[in-house]
Amino acid sequence: MEYANKSYPCHVNPTIAGEQFIPEHIFLYLITGTMTVYGEKESFTIQEGDYCFISRNQLAKYIKKPTERGPFKTSSIFFNTTFLKSFSKEYRYTAGLDPQKENFVRLAPSPILESFVNSMQPYQDLRNDEIQDLLVLKHKEILLILLKTHPNLKDILFDFSIPGKIDLESFMNLNFRYNVTQERFAYLTGRSLTTFKKDFNKIFGVAPGRWLLEKRLQEAYFLIKQKAEKPTDVYLKAGFEDLTHFSFVFKKKYGISPSQVNIGLIK
Repeated sequence: MEYANKSYPCHVNPTIAGEQFIPEHIFLYLITGTMTVYGEKESFTIQEGDYCFISRNQLAKYIKKPTERGPFKTSSIFFNTTFLKSFSKEYRYTAGLDPQKENFVRLAPSPILESFVNSMQPYQDLRNDEIQDLLVLKHKEILLILLKTHPNLKDILFDFSIPGKIDLESFMNLNFRYNVTQERFAYLTGRSLTTFKKDFNKIFGVAPGRWLLEKRLQEAYFLIKQKAEKPTDVYLKAGFEDLTHFSFVFKKKYGISPSQVNIGLIK
């Protein structure tokens, strides 16, 4: 469920899926199921009853699983920059001069966090226009709780800097498997889309879209041929969003479908 306000955006329980880029900070409590988040440099698994904080501006893949107790379900709140800047001004919180970013922070359970999560339950089935003002208050409440119980989070929450320009070749070779737009790659490497494309072509000698397709196909072929993985498991790992499209471009490049790789038709 998602709630939004154009002038003071707040939302709760948006779907954690789709594009593999986290644009906003997230407070999350896992009600049922398990979730493993695979980031650029680390993985993070949470179980039922766990609280965690996930920071913005990072690439990540999710594996969400239900349990016998019920379907995968979370109570989560996203904090966008507009809201945080307003909160920072109102409560006079700022990040340190050299903030240290942590992508995943496991939050210690506490009665006050449990009480907050329980207090959110009555809002789950209400309409947007019924609870916008209340949601602003609930967002402020959980932020104040986090800042009191985990004060170091202020250096993450109120760091409004944008990513600086970094080594493009290393970054792309490390992160091509993430299914995100070129705009996201450009932003994360500290470039405008125009500069990203220009720098990319200078380094790799080919347009980003073409290079990403080739790299992902090579990765998929390696996983199927050398690791004996199934095409249905491989296409997401390699950075493709759709199995049908993956099968089409794979056959166009290699002359056979992904399922035929390990039956002796290609070496």
